[in-house]
Amino acid sequence: MDQILSNIKIQINEKLYVKDPETSPLGKKIIEESILLIDSIGFDNFTFKKLGEKIGSNESSIYRYFENKHKLLVYLSSWYWSWMEYRLVFSISNHSDSWEKLKKAIAIVTEKVEDDQKTLHINESILNKIIIAEFTKTFHTKEVDQENKEGFYFIYIRVINRLTTIIKEVNPEYLYAKSLASSIVEGAMHQHFLTDHMQSITDCNQTINPTNFYFDLIEKILKK
Repeated sequence: MDQILSNIKIQINEKLYVKDPETSPLGKKIIEESILLIDSIGFDNFTFKKLGEKIGSNESSIYRYFENKHKLLVYLSSWYWSWMEYRLVFSISNHSDSWEKLKKAIAIVTEKVEDDQKTLHINESILNKIIIAEFTKTFHTKEVDQENKEGFYFIYIRVINRLTTIIKEVNPEYLYAKSLASSIVEGAMHQHFLTDHMQSITDCNQTINPTNFYFDLIEKILKK
């Protein structure tokens, strides 16, 4: 699986960038350092001026790749969910049992991520931290409906739909497969956030992780 994943080019909606950052060393540097900087100071404090100072380039050079920082964040989240989708698809490809496929899929979308050494300019572990902390800012905007029409969130929605399909395979009579799938994916991010910052309102900790919680949940909901 690792060899297959290393040969896959992540596909991102072309409307998210002015120039594809994957086509040049500067573009890849912008992606690499933006991840580190957002993780360090938070998205609200992140600016192209600060990023330019960090990479030793003019602020204007970043605008040649991205129109604004919102589209950069959506680009990063799209890259992340596309990468997650590939991991999900290949991880369940050899499983014929629907229940085992569902457990494997849930593990993929709920566990903390380790860095993939094959993508040298993207640290997936740090990007995972950004997604946990900042992902809702990609679509909790006034422009969400128009951006959704333009396909900004297509890959994320596709991940949810893949999980929905497996849930329906496990229990075709369950009426709320989409709601369960989206609750698992978004809920896992929220549980990771609470574990890191507000432990008094979650049962997840160093020994019990969100994956354990969602395994228990689907067992009680879906098994007849």
